[in-house]
Amino acid sequence: MVAERRAVIVGGSMSGLLAGHMLIRRGWKVEIFERVASELSGRGAGIVAQPELIARLGALGLDTVTLGVPIATREVIDRAGRVTATRQCPQVLTAWERVYRELRDAFPPQHYHCGRGVATIEQDERGARLHLSDGEILNADLVVGGDGLRSTVRQQFLPAIVPLYSGYVGWRALLAEGAIPPEIHGEMFERMVFCLPPGEQCLGYPVTGPDNELRAGQRRYNLVWYRPADELTGLPALLTDKSGVAHSISIPPPLIRHEPIADMRAAAERLLAPRFRAIVRLIDEPILQPIYDLECPRIAFGRIAIIGDAACVARPHVAAGVSKAADDAEALADALESDDVAAALCRFESQRLPVHRKIVQRARHLGAYLQASQTAEERATSERHSIPDAVLAETAVLDFLYA
Repeated sequence: MVAERRAVIVGGSMSGLLAGHMLIRRGWKVEIFERVASELSGRGAGIVAQPELIARLGALGLDTVTLGVPIATREVIDRAGRVTATRQCPQVLTAWERVYRELRDAFPPQHYHCGRGVATIEQDERGARLHLSDGEILNADLVVGGDGLRSTVRQQFLPAIVPLYSGYVGWRALLAEGAIPPEIHGEMFERMVFCLPPGEQCLGYPVTGPDNELRAGQRRYNLVWYRPADELTGLPALLTDKSGVAHSISIPPPLIRHEPIADMRAAAERLLAPRFRAIVRLIDEPILQPIYDLECPRIAFGRIAIIGDAACVARPHVAAGVSKAADDAEALADALESDDVAAALCRFESQRLPVHRKIVQRARHLGAYLQASQTAEERATSERHSIPDAVLAETAVLDFLYA
């Protein structure tokens, strides 16, 4: 009789849940530990449900029929509101919380532990030992770090690897479908629409509504506006809150100072098409997202592996984040069909590192023209990715991975 293999997953967001489901289906006993005490549902914003992600979710027996809002058309509009480029690109657009909720509800609740973080991990030839933040010690055959951009697992094994700021930020908002004026709704809502001020990119598209609503009138509109911000002056000013406290990586929306928001609104009036200007005026509390990427030289450390955003973060233009996490989880689970965990993780690493590198490089190329500063090489590369036809053809599609 084969002994039951035990896996502990650090991080209960998308990556951790995907890995948990896939390992359970292969006979592993899985425990997930999420350091945040409250439920994660409601976080995040709009995402593209890539075909690869839909296939992974379907293989887990989860609902993919009502996953998101299907669209077929993309277009670019200029500052005057004229359509300057159009492309057919059928996709499903959803919200982070829609996919999270599907995974969370299907995971055995007794094996998902909120409000319990991992302090340190040790290992030897017999297994791994995790020291939890509450003092408990757990033994496992496998540890998976799926704890995101601020990963504590990555920090322990790769302390020098930190997120790299791209040179621009994204202003984001989710708006209720019913708040969109009818004349704008008819021209904007059922498609992905871009506006491209010089050196910037604004786009919007429909996603599921609160509680995963897909009924017309109950959905939401996801708006993202990428704007350059210098790392030495612009970014620190954006991340300094109303009390004068400087934040790292990100800033909670309620703490954003009035001045950056007013500057963003004024810029919208100068730079964006009339329909986008009207949408920006509807935003009560914008979200500020500095854009980072991160690439690890290793993602396997004996009996410990990191996946998803803990292992690799690409700029959002390729829309690969959740799909990449699902592919990481599947590759990890497949490799672990063998009994030798360390050898399996080496195979997993050799398979996924080249894919991570390809995704990060592609996203850097697509976003280079948005940076506050560019090298000569980045300027040469960015020119061909910034024209309207290229933006329509290349944004949020993963064809480059299979070329």
